[in-house]
Amino acid sequence: MKHLVLALTALNLTVFGCETGIKTKSKELKNDADTTLVVSDGHTSEISLDWDGTYKGIIPCADCPGIETNLTLNKDKTYSLSVLYQDRDKKPTITKGSFTWDSTGSNIKLDKAGAETQYKVKEGSLVMLDREGKEIESALKSHYVLHKVVK
Repeated sequence: MKHLVLALTALNLTVFGCETGIKTKSKELKNDADTTLVVSDGHTSEISLDWDGTYKGIIPCADCPGIETNLTLNKDKTYSLSVLYQDRDKKPTITKGSFTWDSTGSNIKLDKAGAETQYKVKEGSLVMLDREGKEIESALKSHYVLHKVVK
């Protein structure tokens, strides 16, 4: 009888001990999930994408049909920007200058000559950003994209 009581006690401790351990572990996992830290893996648009080249598109215009925009980005971080206001300009305005990457390595900003315009660099396209560096949210959102010219 003594052996039976000892065996049952040991079994109870083992069963309840494991269950408590599982609950504790679950709580630890839950806490870990609540405090998730996002760590960059080092893959940025600047490093990972073939971003140099020419991008074209027609950007919306308040007082004309559109703005024909051609932007060429060079590996040495210089650019050439051609802008033509449709039904208003006969020749495009050409601006040359340099650009910088932001701290995330995903967005570029043209210098003052390029009106400090910002773009998010994506695979095969540039998305024009607003003055705060955020994507433009409007019904015309898809029109603020310049597509890379494939040669």
